[in-house]
Amino acid sequence: MADQYVQTRDGEESPRLASLRWDELPEGPVLVLLDQRRLPAEEAELVCTDVPALVQAIRTLAVRGAPLLGIAGAYGVALAAARGYDVAEAAALLETARPTAVNLGYGVRRAAGAYEEAVGKGADAQEAAAAVLAAARELHREDAEASERMAQHGLALLDELLPGGSHRILTHCNTGRLVSGGEGTAFAVALAAHRTGRLRKLWVDETRPLLQGARLTAYEAARSGMSYTLLTDNAAGSLFAAGEVDAVLIGADRIAADGSVANKVGSYPLAVLAKYHHVPFIVVAPTTTVDLGTTHGASIEVEQRSGREVTEMPVSRAAEQEAEAGGLPLAPLGTQAYNPAFDVTPPELVTAIVTEEGTVSPVTGAGIAELCARLRR
Repeated sequence: MADQYVQTRDGEESPRLASLRWDELPEGPVLVLLDQRRLPAEEAELVCTDVPALVQAIRTLAVRGAPLLGIAGAYGVALAAARGYDVAEAAALLETARPTAVNLGYGVRRAAGAYEEAVGKGADAQEAAAAVLAAARELHREDAEASERMAQHGLALLDELLPGGSHRILTHCNTGRLVSGGEGTAFAVALAAHRTGRLRKLWVDETRPLLQGARLTAYEAARSGMSYTLLTDNAAGSLFAAGEVDAVLIGADRIAADGSVANKVGSYPLAVLAKYHHVPFIVVAPTTTVDLGTTHGASIEVEQRSGREVTEMPVSRAAEQEAEAGGLPLAPLGTQAYNPAFDVTPPELVTAIVTEEGTVSPVTGAGIAELCARLRR
């Protein structure tokens, strides 16, 4: 396993970096990631030369976000094929790197399927590797297009639910360019509202314990010139009570066949608050996040992460990559911590699910099935 960092900037102004890109170096192909653990303090790229390095990057959240994980998984299979590693073994490692985000497995299986098909047709190693890379690039392109269409559908839904514009949107975790081949999922809708003069305020949940909202969403909002305000997660209730939220927009890591939505932990409490205060609660996700094999919300496997993410504060974001790296204690030594990465929101609390293929509302199993049927047609 090998990886290295490429320092990219220190100042305020710099070109926008790709969240993920394939590169051909003299010593062989690599997958280059914008290391999200180091944001917003610095933009640095992490170079993965093999699948174990990519798996480590996925598990430590250097790369994250359901759609982007699918793309990363596909490129990971391409990396294994191009460098002559065991493709089946690489695919198995990648698919289990994080259990909740269904896109990861989808991307891995799609790329592995392209490899198997090429080999089955008599392709040599180089030709099979080229077929896998083409499949990964196609998934990357499709996700970028899906992001654009989700933004259009989401903005149309906001205009329908909240005529007159001047939307005040609350979001949780990070759902922008950092999680997507395009401009994101829920964040892409807010960005479309901003560009058309319809966004009055983006409320950004900090998203404990790893602060993806504070570190990543605020970073993207600032770069896009959006009007945004950061709040602690437990301040959301007072914001609703004051009538300062017009809609909640979140992403998803898995959508079950009954319409239950798994997303970053803290999403379910927002759905309860939104229901009580009669505020639309909207989920924005590509159709690759829908998993008909998961029949209902209780069947979704929720990733449990290390308690140290709750009981300690990292000395630096860069130190998070090391499993043995210690941090500043926030709780007494030996404190046990409950740290699920996700929670599950039942469909009756979801106003609508916005995908690139259109909107499902009301959210029911029948509506999800009809959406998937349209895809098959």
